[in-house]
Amino acid sequence: MNWEEELREEDRKMRHMRILVDLTAQILAQDPSLKLCEALRLVEAARTAVGRMFPGKEETFDLIIRPRLERIILERFQLTTAEPVN
Repeated sequence: MNWEEELREEDRKMRHMRILVDLTAQILAQDPSLKLCEALRLVEAARTAVGRMFPGKEETFDLIIRPRLERIILERFQLTTAEPVN
C-alpha cells in the first residue's frame, strides 16, 4: 500500500470515528429512555470501537473524547462526578 492509499485509509477511519463519537454524543444527550448504566456502557463501546480502528490509541480516547462524553452524561443525569461507585 503506497502512502496515498494509507492517507486515504487514515482519512476514512478518522471520518468514521468522528461520526461514531458524534452519534454517541447525540444519543447520550437526546435519548429520553437512556439509563445511566446504558450511557456508561455506550461510552465504553465507543472506546472499544475507536481502539479497534486505531490500536494502541485508547489513552488518546480517554484524554480527548471521554471528557466530552462524560460532560454530557453529568449534565444529562445531573451528577457531580463520573467516578464509579464501586
